[in-house]
Amino acid sequence: MPIASLNRFTVPLASNQSSNTQGLLMPKLAYRFRVTLDGFGVAGTPSTELTKQVMNVSRPSVSFTEIPIAVYNSTVKLAGRHSFDPATLTLRDDVTGAVSQKVGQQLQKQFDFYEQSSAASGIDYKFRMRVEILDGGNGAYEPTSLESFEFLGCFLSKAVYQTGDYTKNDPLDVVLTITYDNAIQLNRPGGDRVGLGADVGRTIRSLALGG
Repeated sequence: MPIASLNRFTVPLASNQSSNTQGLLMPKLAYRFRVTLDGFGVAGTPSTELTKQVMNVSRPSVSFTEIPIAVYNSTVKLAGRHSFDPATLTLRDDVTGAVSQKVGQQLQKQFDFYEQSSAASGIDYKFRMRVEILDGGNGAYEPTSLESFEFLGCFLSKAVYQTGDYTKNDPLDVVLTITYDNAIQLNRPGGDRVGLGADVGRTIRSLALGG
């Protein structure tokens, strides 16, 4: 099959749009990612063991409250306040206990279960989670970060230590539900804001797409 024919493996576009012989772009792959937790658990102890034991993680999910405005024969809908749905992070529970201990430290920062004492303020226990989508590089080939989602103002709203089960061959895991205040999308860690959080300007009274 002629190589040129591979350029047809895509959706045909109008002649005045992007090149209609471009071909299909490489997608981001679900298994090429890295998770980093900053300020998680006791200060001064590394969280790299958590990064190595990640099984899966969710990216941001945002929704807007709908505000219906009743007018004569119709209803106009406006976007109200937004909210981010909690994220989920699943970790393998390793034999050294590093993962479960680190998770326990974070929970203790939020609330001391032994002394029954609560943290004084959110800044005392909140952390940052970074989810990077990578290009597959490794070893001598440094991986490139295709995008980085920064979850800000995070805390654990739920931690589930998986039940032991004689009928299963799966590794034990710890499933974390992470509530956060904001999520920003960068083109790389510490890079430029793109997508969520990007500076696209504020449009006032534009009639192009509706009032």
